Formats: sequence, C-alpha cells, structure tokens
Amino acid sequence: MPSRLWDVLGSLIDVALGREKADLVIKGGILVDVYSGEILEDIDVAIKGDRIAYVGDDAEHTIGKDTLVMKARGRYLAPGLIDAHVHVESSMLTLTEFSKAVIPRGTTSIFADPHEICNVLGEYGFKLMIEEASKVPLRVYLQVPSCVPAASLEFETPGAVMDSDIVCRLMKEYDVLALGEMMNYPGVISKDQEVMNKITCSLKLGRVVTGHAPLLRDKELSAYIAAGVSSCHESTMQEEALEKLRLGMYVMVREGSAWKDVKEVIKIITERKVDSRHVLLATDDRHPEDILREGHMDFVVKRAIEEGVEPVKAIQMATLNTAQYYNVERDIGGIAPGRYADIIVLRDLPRMSVEAVVLGGEIAAKEGRLLARIGDFRYPSDVRKTIRLIREIVPSDLKILSRRKEGSVKAHVIKIIEGKTITVHEICELSVVDHVVQPDLDNDIVLASVIERHKGTNRVGKGFVKGLGLKIGAFASSVAHDSHNIVVVGANWNDMAYAVNELRKSGGGMVAVMNGSVGAIVSLPIAGLITDRPIEEVADDIRKLRDVLMDMGCTIKSPFMTISLLALTVIPEIRLSDKGVVDVNKGRIIPPIEED
Repeated sequence: MPSRLWDVLGSLIDVALGREKADLVIKGGILVDVYSGEILEDIDVAIKGDRIAYVGDDAEHTIGKDTLVMKARGRYLAPGLIDAHVHVESSMLTLTEFSKAVIPRGTTSIFADPHEICNVLGEYGFKLMIEEASKVPLRVYLQVPSCVPAASLEFETPGAVMDSDIVCRLMKEYDVLALGEMMNYPGVISKDQEVMNKITCSLKLGRVVTGHAPLLRDKELSAYIAAGVSSCHESTMQEEALEKLRLGMYVMVREGSAWKDVKEVIKIITERKVDSRHVLLATDDRHPEDILREGHMDFVVKRAIEEGVEPVKAIQMATLNTAQYYNVERDIGGIAPGRYADIIVLRDLPRMSVEAVVLGGEIAAKEGRLLARIGDFRYPSDVRKTIRLIREIVPSDLKILSRRKEGSVKAHVIKIIEGKTITVHEICELSVVDHVVQPDLDNDIVLASVIERHKGTNRVGKGFVKGLGLKIGAFASSVAHDSHNIVVVGANWNDMAYAVNELRKSGGGMVAVMNGSVGAIVSLPIAGLITDRPIEEVADDIRKLRDVLMDMGCTIKSPFMTISLLALTVIPEIRLSDKGVVDVNKGRIIPPIEED
C-alpha cells in the first residue's frame, strides 16, 4: 500500500507534468531565486496541497477549473522568512498571539529556544510550548534548552532544572532539530560533565548545537567550537564575528529590540566581502511595539539592505542559509519544487513591503491582515501562579548594611552599556548613613535587588547599577533572564518594595512605582513572562510603562530588556542574582561592598 509520502510526491509529479491540476497558482511574479542568486522575471509557481509542484515561465498546464490563481505581475516572490534564533517569550506574547503578529510581516518559520519559560516551568513549559505550536500555522521548530538554569546553581536559583537526561529524552521524543543556545561556555571549556553530556547526546543524534559566546576569542573560542557548538548570535563587533566565521561557525546577525547588531556586524559582508553562506539573520528578542511599528524578520532583512547588502543576499541570510544550517533545506528556505509553499509577495524588494503571505499553500495574510486559521490553546491555571513569595517584601529587606555608621565604602557597581548585553565592573565610592549604604543619584548609581520567586525563600541579592538615569521611583520585573526571579531597581527602598509586592499580587509582569503608587504596569501572568492578550493591548501598556520610566529619568532606549539582563549570570562582566553580586569573569560571588 502506498504511503502518504508516496501519495504526496506522486501528486506533485502529476501537477508538474499537468496530469493533475494545482490548488493554487501564483502567476507572473518576479522570482527572488535564493539558489542561484538571480532575480527572474515573469515566473509562475504551481502549488498542490502544502508544497510547490512547479516553478517556471508557464504554469497554464497546471490550472484547472478549481485552481485559485493569484496574479503577481510586478510583484516579487521570495521565500517565507525564517528567524534563525528567537525567544518567543521575550515578545511577552503567547505563541498564538506572536504568530498572529509576525505572519502578516512575512515570517513563516522560526527556530525558537524556549529556555525562558523552561527556566520557570521546566519540562512542563517545554511541553506546553510544543502543544501550542501544533495549533498555529507558523512553522515553529522548537529547540531543547541547553541551559536551564543558565549558570551553576551556585550563582542563582531557577524555577526548574533540566539535566542532560531530560534534554536527551526530549530531543528524541519530539524529534527536535537542535540544542538551544549553549550559554554556559565556561562549562564547555572546563568540560563540565552535564554540559558535555548535553552536547554529545545532541551530536550523536545528528542534531545542531547552537551557541552563545559573547567576546569569546582565540584559544577559548577554538575550544568552544571544537566541542561541537556551531553558531553564535552574540557577536557585536565585526572582528569578533569574522573570527567566528573563519573558524567554521555560522554567524547569526541579530537585530532585536535592545541589541541592534546589524549596523556593525554586517560589515563583514559589505566591507570585508566575506562569503555570506554561513551568515544568518535573527531577532533573538523583539518586543510587541517594535513588531507592530517596524516589523519582524522583514525589518531585519530591510536593515541589512539599508547597510549595503544586496537584496538577494540579504534574503538568502533569512531563508536558505538558515534552512541549510538546521538541515531542513529540503522543506523550507527557497521557492522550488518539493519545498513547502511558504512564499511572500513583495511590492518593493529593498523596502521589504509585504503584500501577501502564502504559508503551507494557503493565503495566510494579505495587506497586513491575517487570514490563516489559528487553533485554540489555553494555558492551564497553574502556570498563572508562579510568583511564590512567602511574605511581602519590606524596605529593610533591600538595604545593604555597612559596619560603619557613617562615612563611605567602596561598592562593586554594575555599569550598563547602552545597546549592549555586556556590563562593566566599576568600583565606586558610596556614602553610608546610619549603617545603610546609599545610592548616588547625582552620579547615576541606583539601588538594585533580585528576589527569588520560585521556591518561596524570599532570598534577596543586593547591589548597585550605574547608567539607567533613574532619579525617582522604582521599576520591578518578573522577566529577569534567565532564571526569571524578580529584579527591581530604584532610587529608594520604599518604592522598590512596593513594586515587588505589586508583582506578587498581579502574578508577574513589569511595573513602575513613584511615591508609593503604581505609575504603569504590564501584566504578564503566564509564568510571570507572557500574556494571552492581543499584541496591540500589550504594546499600549508597554508604551505607557516606558513613558512613566522616562518621567522617572530613565535615559536608555530599551530599559526593559536591559534591566532584565542585569540578572543574566553568564554574560561578562558583572551581574546580580538572588544569591548576590556575581563576578562573571572570575566565576564567583563577591560582596556588594568592600570594608576594611
């Protein structure tokens, strides 16, 4: 008995030859051929079911009385765009709402690492994402997170732990294509047994091992790549990206909401003229208001073109190159017979203006309006109860005490860099009043704390942050990469405690507080990370929150992501977790202040 695959292939053969009629034919388009690098005029594409049967200059033989014909004369036909690396949770949306937002912008496939929700819910979170992915038309290739938690339990408290046994089992059970970004590069270099087990299991199964190696160079970079890690999305300088490319890595050039690396990193192509086959485009993290205002992968491709990349080459980096890296080029990444019929129709190529989207042979969107059917998925009630503080936080919980009653002490301060994931470790002199170490608002040094919210310990790590610009009030968030405890920064302890307690009541999210009252809040009740509300509502709340933060003096362009990364204990140089100040470079916890 012929298999279903046999039937599918047989039908494609028959349509290509005209023995059977197509379901959909796109007529007379200008083909962006990512295989040859050409732009071909007056091309027809015939589609049967969810795959392409014929690409050529005359598809009349495939058209029958029931065939839907889409006229595309004067329009460009490009493959559906692929995000090489994304955390859907960072959009603050469920996968359902995320799909509704990005499909009309031309994104048809994503390679998603769900380590945000897994750091809160563990394996349960992964399975929920798998289930939701089955309900959306967007092609969601989930990776099994490699770093839950991101760093050693010595440095932070996650909501869950996914060890190598869990990682390998999930990879086999769900036929996952890749291991999520291996952020624990110190664990790779030191040959940590759990880290190596995750990598070797993935490689034995023939899976891709994706990476995360900011500023890793020379001997350490070679060691990291030798372990089997084959890509990185964390390059922020062209020399850094060029070294990785030369050593055989795939370089993912990122343009997210906070980290905008295209302008600098794409120079390896525009100035250094390197081969672009191992260069991919990705968003990593993109917020709702930016998706609505600028777009998703269409915006990233447009940015590459604006920086001087030839349009066909830019589209290759967001389609074929990514498909080849993940070993799925037989299904996605180009417009060719046998591939999935994922096609975007563009009015203008350099501007990436998407007129229509065909996804799996169906017209999924037109003129920015979603037409595709979305299945129903609802997150269970237990994932809305993840802020587990055993009592309210009081201001005294957040104060750093000194043995000195008055005077000053030297403090280890986290200095942020606008638009960068890395931080700088500064030693600053801070005053002491009645044994309490004070912020220095005149020199842009504010208070910071991370409160453990998963296990009910109420443990607080305390420190100082420089570079936010805050003059009054406080900001708290249950989005705090990657363990997602509660991070709070502020000019005074009273508003900080109030902000944390507001998140305790709301079930998670982000909140700004001034003078003991809430200025604005974004409610994210699902795992304290996401919401099932429409993107327009979320974006509106975020705009209000940003406005309040600006009123409080905040000067950075992407405050939410920047503050959330204060707790990411795998990126140099210095971070803050529920267990204290972490010197990432030296791999140790240090006191927030130095006293004689």
